[in-house]
Amino acid sequence: MSTQANDPRQPSAAKPFVSPAVNPQDLPVDYSGFIAVVFGIAGVMFRYKLSSWLAIIFCAQSLANMRNMENDLKQISMAMMFAIMGLVTNYLGPARPGTKS
Repeated sequence: MSTQANDPRQPSAAKPFVSPAVNPQDLPVDYSGFIAVVFGIAGVMFRYKLSSWLAIIFCAQSLANMRNMENDLKQISMAMMFAIMGLVTNYLGPARPGTKS
């Protein structure tokens, strides 16, 4: 029951896979990084706590899926700064007018 004689594969013709070089400008857009920036800005400007927390979550997702180190790190750091700034202003900032603290 040996199928070695009828095996059509040729081990000598096998070559290791080499991924093609991709230009950093041709990489797909990092949507989670962009969404993190949008949520971070909304958290700072409109003082939405949920928006700031979502920005941090999307920053972590973007950091985990980072492909282009230089450009993505700039975007992630900007989004993280907006998210942290939003959380600081929401939790430690002055109370909003018309709300009970």
